[in-house]
Amino acid sequence: MAQALTVGIAGLGAIGLHLARTLDAGVEGLRLAAVSARDLKKAQAKIAGFRASPMLVSNAELAACDIVVEAAPAAVFEEIAAAAIEAGRIFVPSSVGALLPRMHLVGLAKQTGARIIVPTGALLGLDAVRAAAEGEVESVTIETRKPPRGLEGAPYLKLHGIDVGAITTATRVFKGNAFDAAQGFPANVNVAAALALAGIGPERTMVEIWADPGVTRNTHTIRVEAAAARLTMTIENVPSEENPRTGKITPLSIVACLRGLTSTLKVGS
Repeated sequence: MAQALTVGIAGLGAIGLHLARTLDAGVEGLRLAAVSARDLKKAQAKIAGFRASPMLVSNAELAACDIVVEAAPAAVFEEIAAAAIEAGRIFVPSSVGALLPRMHLVGLAKQTGARIIVPTGALLGLDAVRAAAEGEVESVTIETRKPPRGLEGAPYLKLHGIDVGAITTATRVFKGNAFDAAQGFPANVNVAAALALAGIGPERTMVEIWADPGVTRNTHTIRVEAAAARLTMTIENVPSEENPRTGKITPLSIVACLRGLTSTLKVGS
């Protein structure tokens, strides 16, 4: 029987804690070995009831694990990613938007033998987009609608003096490409970054972000015009209670991604 791959998780928030609990409950072929967090005392309390308590380590020390999952604030993304990639590990980012301005990490992974595996996250249809991108693609767009509270704190909004708390009707607060969207909304548009990486790149992937008091779910609509197919896909995600910027499906997507690394049968390209 093959030895289980060890997993290290950076961050125990809405995404990381759910993932840690799932791994602790048991996922074939995987073992939760270590976690890191900004507040070690709170982290210790969160894992206190685990069947097999993981080690509490620094972000860099997670690189001792076979798989490193980043579920931390984007500000510490490079610290976590660089250590894992330099060690030749499998790196699974949830802050995918933070990867776009750091594509040198992909080059580093080629040198060290590491793999960077981007989970689908709160999106859908990335396998179809990736397939279409093997041929000719005319355009890829994504429209994101969130309750205004789910966009609070975004650097782009602060820079332009946009108070989403005062918005009473559906308002488009951003239109541009995925690269600019990821920089202006680092906690909100990881979906756009993942879409860009799956398809035609961040410069050509267009993004609209709406603050919409009329929606209760984080909603993403993808439109692709390609030689092989025309795609229109919409997903409505239930926001996490712990963090309204994150959909409940995001940690589930990472669990599914990790299962695919060890499963005998893997469905989807």
